[in-house]
Amino acid sequence: MRIEPCYFCGSNVYPGHGTKFVRNDCKIFNFCRGKCQKAFSKKRNPRKTRWTKAYRKARGKDLTVDPVFEFEQRRNEPFKFTDALMKDTIESMHAIDKIRQDRQRLHNLKRLKVGKTLRLKEAEKYEAKELSHKQSDVELVKPTLELIKESEKRRATEKKQKQELVSVEYENDDEELLMEMA
Repeated sequence: MRIEPCYFCGSNVYPGHGTKFVRNDCKIFNFCRGKCQKAFSKKRNPRKTRWTKAYRKARGKDLTVDPVFEFEQRRNEPFKFTDALMKDTIESMHAIDKIRQDRQRLHNLKRLKVGKTLRLKEAEKYEAKELSHKQSDVELVKPTLELIKESEKRRATEKKQKQELVSVEYENDDEELLMEMA
């Protein structure tokens, strides 16, 4: 049994999973799920659909050219397996997988490094712009700060006056209760 790639998204289609579509010219299309088959039947382009591997490769998000990918090519030549050959094949598969993961990680780091430098440059430009605005707007900010301080003082005095009125009302209520009790 073979693990075939999905024709649309590029993910693996394991035996017993997915669907096959056979066109009139005997071309076979493997799909991993109905989502891929519907997109194919709607004639969508996998390179323009964001969730496919073809999109990621076309935009430079995934590694595209690497000699490790040659090991994944389909081979139709049957040959006999021995225990030693099987052991060597499995060991080499693990080694190749590790190499591919390391190269993919380095590719991602290089790709993200470019974006990080661009973000840092934009941040520096923004900070320089903010400093120039702060220096020019100092005269505009000073009167508003003074107005805010005055309004805070006014609120504080109003609050004190309310507290004094409340305390006077409580004293009057206490005196009335004492007179009624006597």
